[in-house]
Amino acid sequence: MQTSEIVISDDVAGEWRVPVLTFEGSDPKAPRVYIQAALHAGELPGVAALHAFIPALRTAESEGRLLGDVVIVPKCNPIGAGQWLHGELQGRFEIASRTNFNRDYPLIALKDRASLLDGIEARPAADQLKRHLLHLALGADLVLDLHCDDESQLYAYLEASFWPEAIDLAESFGLEAVLLSDGGSTAFEEAVTHAWKAGDLGARAAWHEGRISLTMEFRGLRDVRPDLAAKDAEGLMAFLQRRNVVSGEPVRHEAFTGPVAGLDYVQMIDAPKAGTVLFEKTFGDQVRAGDRLAAIIPTPGFPENDVAILAPVEGTIVTRVAARFVRRGDNLMKIASTALSNKPRKPGGALED
Repeated sequence: MQTSEIVISDDVAGEWRVPVLTFEGSDPKAPRVYIQAALHAGELPGVAALHAFIPALRTAESEGRLLGDVVIVPKCNPIGAGQWLHGELQGRFEIASRTNFNRDYPLIALKDRASLLDGIEARPAADQLKRHLLHLALGADLVLDLHCDDESQLYAYLEASFWPEAIDLAESFGLEAVLLSDGGSTAFEEAVTHAWKAGDLGARAAWHEGRISLTMEFRGLRDVRPDLAAKDAEGLMAFLQRRNVVSGEPVRHEAFTGPVAGLDYVQMIDAPKAGTVLFEKTFGDQVRAGDRLAAIIPTPGFPENDVAILAPVEGTIVTRVAARFVRRGDNLMKIASTALSNKPRKPGGALED
Protein backbone atom coordinates (compact mmCIF):
# COMPACT_ATOMS: atom_id res chain seq x y z
CA MET A 1 0.00 0.00 0.00
CA GLN A 2 1.23 3.47 -0.88
CA THR A 3 -0.09 6.72 0.59
CA SER A 4 -0.34 10.09 -1.11
CA GLU A 5 -2.39 13.25 -0.77
CA ILE A 6 -4.66 15.47 -2.80
CA VAL A 7 -3.72 19.06 -1.95
CA ILE A 8 -6.43 21.70 -2.31
CA SER A 9 -5.69 25.39 -1.92
CA ASP A 10 -8.27 26.99 0.35
CA ASP A 11 -10.26 30.02 -0.81
CA VAL A 12 -9.22 32.00 2.28
CA ALA A 13 -5.91 30.66 3.59
CA GLY A 14 -3.97 27.45 3.89
CA GLU A 15 -4.62 24.06 2.34
CA TRP A 16 -6.85 21.02 2.59
CA ARG A 17 -5.13 17.64 2.39
CA VAL A 18 -6.98 14.47 1.42
CA PRO A 19 -5.25 11.09 2.06
CA VAL A 20 -5.28 8.61 -0.84
CA LEU A 21 -4.40 4.93 -0.45
CA THR A 22 -3.15 2.98 -3.48
CA PHE A 23 -2.89 -0.80 -3.64
CA GLU A 24 -1.01 -2.36 -6.55
CA GLY A 25 -2.39 -5.51 -8.14
CA SER A 26 -0.34 -8.22 -9.83
CA ASP A 27 -2.39 -8.52 -13.06
CA PRO A 28 -2.42 -5.49 -15.40
CA LYS A 29 -5.48 -6.95 -17.16
CA ALA A 30 -7.57 -7.13 -13.98
CA PRO A 31 -10.21 -4.45 -13.31
CA ARG A 32 -9.05 -1.28 -11.59
CA VAL A 33 -11.07 -0.03 -8.62
CA TYR A 34 -11.80 3.37 -7.07
CA ILE A 35 -13.66 3.72 -3.75
CA GLN A 36 -14.43 6.87 -1.77
CA ALA A 37 -16.48 7.59 1.35
CA ALA A 38 -18.05 10.61 3.09
CA LEU A 39 -18.42 12.87 0.07
CA HIS A 40 -21.34 14.11 2.14
CA ALA A 41 -19.07 14.62 5.10
CA GLY A 42 -21.52 13.59 7.82
CA GLU A 43 -22.36 10.24 6.18
CA LEU A 44 -19.97 7.94 8.02
CA PRO A 45 -21.09 4.27 7.64
CA GLY A 46 -18.89 4.03 4.54
CA VAL A 47 -15.90 5.36 6.48
CA ALA A 48 -16.45 2.68 9.11
CA ALA A 49 -16.75 0.01 6.39
CA LEU A 50 -13.47 1.10 4.81
CA HIS A 51 -11.78 1.14 8.22
CA ALA A 52 -12.63 -2.57 8.45
CA PHE A 53 -11.94 -3.30 4.78
CA ILE A 54 -8.52 -1.70 4.30
CA PRO A 55 -6.65 -4.13 6.62
CA ALA A 56 -8.18 -7.06 4.72
CA LEU A 57 -7.09 -5.51 1.42
CA ARG A 58 -3.57 -4.97 2.78
CA THR A 59 -3.46 -8.65 3.68
CA ALA A 60 -4.64 -9.65 0.21
CA GLU A 61 -1.94 -7.46 -1.31
CA SER A 62 0.80 -8.90 0.89
CA GLU A 63 -0.30 -12.47 0.13
CA GLY A 64 -0.34 -11.92 -3.62
CA ARG A 65 -4.13 -12.29 -3.93
CA LEU A 66 -4.71 -8.73 -5.16
CA LEU A 67 -5.01 -8.82 -8.94
CA GLY A 68 -6.28 -5.34 -9.83
CA ASP A 69 -5.13 -1.92 -8.68
CA VAL A 70 -7.31 -0.35 -5.99
CA VAL A 71 -7.41 3.35 -5.04
CA ILE A 72 -9.27 4.34 -1.86
CA VAL A 73 -10.05 7.79 -0.47
CA PRO A 74 -11.41 6.82 2.97
CA LYS A 75 -12.72 10.27 3.95
CA CYS A 76 -12.81 12.35 0.83
CA ASN A 77 -14.31 15.71 1.86
CA PRO A 78 -12.34 17.73 4.43
CA ILE A 79 -14.08 20.92 3.32
CA GLY A 80 -17.49 19.59 4.34
CA ALA A 81 -16.06 18.01 7.49
CA GLY A 82 -14.88 21.46 8.60
CA GLN A 83 -18.29 23.13 8.25
CA TRP A 84 -20.01 23.39 11.62
CA LEU A 85 -22.89 25.69 12.54
CA HIS A 86 -24.15 25.88 16.14
CA GLY A 87 -22.70 22.47 16.92
CA GLU A 88 -24.15 20.75 13.83
CA LEU A 89 -22.02 19.40 10.98
CA GLN A 90 -23.07 20.87 7.62
CA GLY A 91 -21.45 18.33 5.33
CA ARG A 92 -23.93 17.94 2.44
CA PHE A 93 -23.71 21.43 0.92
CA GLU A 94 -20.74 23.76 0.64
CA ILE A 95 -21.76 26.76 2.70
CA ALA A 96 -20.00 29.34 0.47
CA SER A 97 -21.68 28.33 -2.78
CA ARG A 98 -24.70 26.45 -1.35
CA THR A 99 -23.81 23.64 -3.78
CA ASN A 100 -24.32 19.97 -2.96
CA PHE A 101 -20.93 18.26 -2.78
CA ASN A 102 -22.45 15.47 -4.90
CA ARG A 103 -23.70 17.69 -7.72
CA ASP A 104 -22.24 19.79 -10.55
CA TYR A 105 -19.39 17.47 -11.56
CA PRO A 106 -17.85 18.23 -14.96
CA LEU A 107 -19.41 16.16 -17.75
CA ILE A 108 -16.49 15.31 -20.01
CA ALA A 109 -15.40 12.55 -22.37
CA LEU A 110 -12.97 9.99 -20.97
CA LYS A 111 -10.24 11.13 -23.37
CA ASP A 112 -10.37 14.56 -21.72
CA ARG A 113 -9.64 13.20 -18.23
CA ALA A 114 -6.32 15.07 -17.95
CA SER A 115 -8.07 18.40 -18.63
CA LEU A 116 -9.81 18.15 -15.26
CA LEU A 117 -6.58 19.27 -13.61
CA ASP A 118 -5.74 22.12 -16.03
CA GLY A 119 -5.37 25.36 -14.06
CA ILE A 120 -6.99 23.71 -11.09
CA GLU A 121 -5.26 25.86 -8.46
CA ALA A 122 -7.21 28.91 -9.63
CA ARG A 123 -10.59 27.25 -9.12
CA PRO A 124 -12.73 27.45 -5.95
CA ALA A 125 -11.76 24.86 -3.34
CA ALA A 126 -14.92 22.76 -3.70
CA ASP A 127 -14.47 22.61 -7.48
CA GLN A 128 -10.83 21.56 -7.00
CA LEU A 129 -12.00 18.73 -4.76
CA LYS A 130 -14.60 17.54 -7.26
CA ARG A 131 -12.14 17.59 -10.16
CA HIS A 132 -9.46 15.71 -8.24
CA LEU A 133 -11.91 13.01 -7.14
CA LEU A 134 -13.39 12.61 -10.61
CA HIS A 135 -9.88 12.46 -12.11
CA LEU A 136 -9.00 9.58 -9.77
CA ALA A 137 -12.25 7.75 -10.49
CA LEU A 138 -11.83 7.93 -14.27
CA GLY A 139 -8.68 5.85 -13.96
CA ALA A 140 -10.78 2.91 -12.75
CA ASP A 141 -13.25 0.37 -14.13
CA LEU A 142 -15.23 -0.14 -10.91
CA VAL A 143 -16.23 3.01 -9.03
CA LEU A 144 -18.00 2.92 -5.65
CA ASP A 145 -19.13 6.12 -3.92
CA LEU A 146 -20.13 5.25 -0.34
CA HIS A 147 -22.97 7.25 1.20
CA CYS A 148 -25.92 6.71 3.56
CA ASP A 149 -29.44 8.05 3.87
CA ASP A 150 -31.30 9.44 6.90
CA GLU A 151 -32.95 6.15 7.92
CA SER A 152 -33.04 3.48 5.27
CA GLN A 153 -32.57 0.06 3.86
CA LEU A 154 -29.20 -0.97 2.46
CA TYR A 155 -29.55 0.03 -1.19
CA ALA A 156 -27.68 1.34 -4.23
CA TYR A 157 -28.18 3.83 -7.05
CA LEU A 158 -26.73 2.82 -10.41
CA GLU A 159 -27.18 3.49 -14.11
CA ALA A 160 -29.85 1.23 -15.60
CA SER A 161 -27.37 -0.11 -18.17
CA PHE A 162 -25.48 -1.91 -15.38
CA TRP A 163 -28.52 -4.02 -14.44
CA PRO A 164 -28.97 -7.01 -14.26
CA GLU A 165 -25.22 -7.71 -14.47
CA ALA A 166 -24.88 -5.87 -11.16
CA ILE A 167 -26.80 -8.64 -9.39
CA ASP A 168 -23.35 -9.69 -8.15
CA LEU A 169 -23.19 -6.40 -6.25
CA ALA A 170 -26.57 -7.07 -4.63
CA GLU A 171 -25.55 -10.60 -3.68
CA SER A 172 -22.22 -9.48 -2.24
CA PHE A 173 -23.66 -6.81 0.06
CA GLY A 174 -27.06 -8.29 0.77
CA LEU A 175 -28.74 -5.25 -0.80
CA GLU A 176 -32.36 -4.70 0.12
CA ALA A 177 -33.23 -2.46 -2.86
CA VAL A 178 -31.76 -1.15 -6.10
CA LEU A 179 -32.70 2.19 -7.69
CA LEU A 180 -31.85 2.63 -11.37
CA SER A 181 -30.94 6.05 -12.75
CA ASP A 182 -31.01 7.22 -16.36
CA GLY A 183 -27.63 8.95 -16.30
CA GLY A 184 -29.19 12.39 -16.47
CA SER A 185 -27.70 14.14 -13.44
CA THR A 186 -24.36 15.75 -12.55
CA ALA A 187 -23.79 13.60 -9.44
CA PHE A 188 -20.38 11.97 -9.03
CA GLU A 189 -21.35 8.46 -10.15
CA GLU A 190 -23.21 9.77 -13.18
CA ALA A 191 -20.33 12.03 -14.20
CA VAL A 192 -18.23 8.86 -14.32
CA THR A 193 -20.75 7.04 -16.52
CA HIS A 194 -21.06 10.11 -18.76
CA ALA A 195 -17.31 10.00 -19.42
CA TRP A 196 -17.50 6.29 -20.23
CA LYS A 197 -20.42 6.78 -22.58
CA ALA A 198 -18.49 9.50 -24.40
CA GLY A 199 -15.33 7.39 -24.58
CA ASP A 200 -13.81 5.11 -27.20
CA LEU A 201 -15.11 1.55 -26.81
CA GLY A 202 -11.72 0.05 -27.61
CA ALA A 203 -12.00 -3.70 -27.07
CA ARG A 204 -15.33 -3.38 -25.24
CA ALA A 205 -18.58 -4.46 -26.87
CA ALA A 206 -20.43 -1.70 -24.98
CA TRP A 207 -19.39 1.29 -22.88
CA HIS A 208 -20.53 -0.45 -19.68
CA GLU A 209 -18.87 -3.81 -20.34
CA GLY A 210 -16.59 -4.68 -17.41
CA ARG A 211 -17.47 -1.44 -15.64
CA ILE A 212 -19.73 -0.15 -12.93
CA SER A 213 -20.20 3.23 -11.23
CA LEU A 214 -22.61 3.44 -8.33
CA THR A 215 -23.66 5.11 -5.13
CA MET A 216 -23.96 2.77 -2.15
CA GLU A 217 -26.36 3.87 0.57
CA PHE A 218 -25.13 2.14 3.71
CA ARG A 219 -28.43 2.40 5.62
CA GLY A 220 -28.90 5.45 7.90
CA LEU A 221 -26.81 8.18 9.50
CA ARG A 222 -26.70 6.44 12.87
CA ASP A 223 -25.81 3.01 11.49
CA VAL A 224 -22.13 3.38 12.37
CA ARG A 225 -21.38 0.22 14.33
CA PRO A 226 -18.54 -2.32 14.43
CA ASP A 227 -20.77 -5.23 13.38
CA LEU A 228 -22.22 -3.37 10.38
CA ALA A 229 -18.77 -2.10 9.38
CA ALA A 230 -17.41 -5.66 9.42
CA LYS A 231 -20.38 -6.92 7.38
CA ASP A 232 -20.02 -4.15 4.81
CA ALA A 233 -16.26 -4.78 4.58
CA GLU A 234 -17.08 -8.40 3.74
CA GLY A 235 -19.45 -7.12 1.07
CA LEU A 236 -16.70 -5.02 -0.48
CA MET A 237 -14.32 -7.97 -0.50
CA ALA A 238 -16.94 -10.33 -1.94
CA PHE A 239 -17.75 -7.90 -4.74
CA LEU A 240 -14.08 -7.47 -5.67
CA GLN A 241 -13.68 -11.24 -5.65
CA ARG A 242 -16.66 -11.64 -7.99
CA ARG A 243 -15.18 -9.04 -10.32
CA ASN A 244 -11.74 -10.77 -10.30
CA VAL A 245 -9.96 -7.95 -8.50
CA VAL A 246 -9.08 -10.23 -5.57
CA SER A 247 -8.54 -13.96 -6.05
CA GLY A 248 -10.49 -16.56 -4.10
CA GLU A 249 -14.09 -17.57 -3.54
CA PRO A 250 -16.43 -14.72 -2.54
CA VAL A 251 -16.71 -14.45 1.23
CA ARG A 252 -20.44 -13.59 1.05
CA HIS A 253 -23.43 -14.56 -1.05
CA GLU A 254 -26.96 -13.44 -0.21
CA ALA A 255 -29.88 -13.95 -2.56
CA PHE A 256 -31.33 -10.65 -3.73
CA THR A 257 -35.11 -10.43 -3.44
CA GLY A 258 -35.59 -6.69 -3.02
CA PRO A 259 -37.31 -4.19 -5.33
CA VAL A 260 -35.62 -2.77 -8.42
CA ALA A 261 -37.08 0.58 -9.47
CA GLY A 262 -36.17 3.30 -11.92
CA LEU A 263 -36.07 6.77 -10.40
CA ASP A 264 -39.30 7.68 -12.20
CA TYR A 265 -40.95 4.87 -10.21
CA VAL A 266 -39.73 6.12 -6.83
CA GLN A 267 -42.60 7.80 -5.02
CA MET A 268 -41.39 10.83 -3.06
CA ILE A 269 -43.75 11.19 -0.11
CA ASP A 270 -43.61 14.86 0.91
CA ALA A 271 -45.15 16.71 3.83
CA PRO A 272 -48.26 18.71 2.81
CA LYS A 273 -48.03 20.74 6.02
CA ALA A 274 -45.49 21.67 8.67
CA GLY A 275 -45.60 19.91 12.01
CA THR A 276 -44.46 17.05 14.20
CA VAL A 277 -44.31 13.69 12.41
CA LEU A 278 -45.64 10.47 13.93
CA PHE A 279 -44.49 7.66 11.65
CA GLU A 280 -46.66 4.56 11.45
CA LYS A 281 -44.51 2.72 8.89
CA THR A 282 -40.76 2.34 8.58
CA PHE A 283 -38.20 1.50 5.90
CA GLY A 284 -38.48 -2.05 4.62
CA ASP A 285 -42.25 -2.16 5.13
CA GLN A 286 -44.43 -3.29 2.23
CA VAL A 287 -47.42 -0.98 1.77
CA ARG A 288 -50.52 -0.86 -0.37
CA ALA A 289 -52.27 2.19 -1.82
CA GLY A 290 -54.21 3.93 0.95
CA ASP A 291 -52.17 2.55 3.86
CA ARG A 292 -51.41 5.09 6.58
CA LEU A 293 -47.73 5.99 6.58
CA ALA A 294 -47.65 8.77 9.15
CA ALA A 295 -49.56 11.61 10.74
CA ILE A 296 -48.44 15.24 10.91
CA ILE A 297 -49.43 17.23 13.99
CA PRO A 298 -49.71 20.92 13.04
CA THR A 299 -51.48 22.00 16.26
CA PRO A 300 -50.61 19.86 19.31
CA GLY A 301 -53.62 19.07 21.47
CA PHE A 302 -56.09 19.25 18.58
CA PRO A 303 -56.03 15.81 16.93
CA GLU A 304 -58.90 16.81 14.66
CA ASN A 305 -56.33 18.91 12.76
CA ASP A 306 -53.88 16.03 12.25
CA VAL A 307 -52.95 15.35 8.62
CA ALA A 308 -52.87 11.67 7.62
CA ILE A 309 -50.16 10.68 5.15
CA LEU A 310 -51.34 7.82 2.93
CA ALA A 311 -49.41 5.62 0.53
CA PRO A 312 -50.29 6.64 -3.05
CA VAL A 313 -49.28 3.26 -4.49
CA GLU A 314 -48.22 -0.25 -3.58
CA GLY A 315 -44.51 -0.64 -2.96
CA THR A 316 -41.61 -0.90 -0.52
CA ILE A 317 -40.51 1.92 1.77
CA VAL A 318 -36.80 2.37 1.09
CA THR A 319 -36.01 5.48 3.16
CA ARG A 320 -37.47 7.58 5.93
CA VAL A 321 -36.44 11.05 7.05
CA ALA A 322 -34.65 11.30 10.41
CA ALA A 323 -36.28 14.60 11.40
CA ARG A 324 -39.45 14.53 13.46
CA PHE A 325 -40.43 18.10 12.70
CA VAL A 326 -40.83 18.95 9.03
CA ARG A 327 -41.64 21.93 6.89
CA ARG A 328 -44.27 21.90 4.18
CA GLY A 329 -42.73 20.20 1.14
CA ASP A 330 -40.04 18.30 3.04
CA ASN A 331 -39.54 14.69 1.99
CA LEU A 332 -40.81 12.08 4.46
CA MET A 333 -40.20 8.77 2.63
CA LYS A 334 -39.21 7.18 -0.65
CA ILE A 335 -41.29 4.23 -1.88
CA ALA A 336 -40.01 1.95 -4.64
CA SER A 337 -43.01 0.96 -6.75
CA THR A 338 -44.11 -0.23 -10.16
CA ALA A 339 -46.17 2.92 -10.80
CA LEU A 340 -44.84 6.09 -12.39
CA SER A 341 -44.37 8.93 -9.95
CA ASN A 342 -46.46 12.02 -10.57
CA LYS A 343 -43.82 14.31 -9.05
CA PRO A 344 -41.05 15.73 -11.24
CA ARG A 345 -37.45 15.20 -10.21
CA LYS A 346 -35.27 18.05 -9.06
CA PRO A 347 -33.44 20.18 -11.64
CA GLY A 348 -30.55 18.08 -12.90
CA GLY A 349 -32.44 14.80 -12.67
CA ALA A 350 -31.87 13.90 -9.01
CA LEU A 351 -34.54 12.90 -6.51
CA GLU A 352 -33.32 15.40 -3.89
CA ASP A 353 -31.26 18.59 -3.65
